[in-house]
Amino acid sequence: QVQLLESGGGSVQAGGSLRLSCAAYGYSYSINCMGWFRQAPGKEREWVADIDSGGSIGYADSVKGRFTISQDNRKGTVYLRMTSLKPEDTATYICAAGSSYGGRCSGNYNYWGQGTQVTVSS
Repeated sequence: QVQLLESGGGSVQAGGSLRLSCAAYGYSYSINCMGWFRQAPGKEREWVADIDSGGSIGYADSVKGRFTISQDNRKGTVYLRMTSLKPEDTATYICAAGSSYGGRCSGNYNYWGQGTQVTVSS
């Protein structure tokens, strides 16, 4: 079993920055991809970014150039550095762990965190 614990959320003004962390506890041989998702009230969950164990990275167009995903394999932690934040980035940010295929995250996630709230005011 794998447990994911997010931290680093908070309230910032537009244009500000935050860094989210997701610590993974436990082990599963099938886990070689970590992703960030977000969900705003009344909206569907949205993929934000992912990174596989080999370092291959993907970003949603809405965050490309503003958000940076990274990982520290020794610590079992993945980070999401968010800059130039906009009010539309307000959401609960959720970490997920899953599998990769062909050197990229497959989109299949087996483990999910509880989320951390990010609020951006104008």
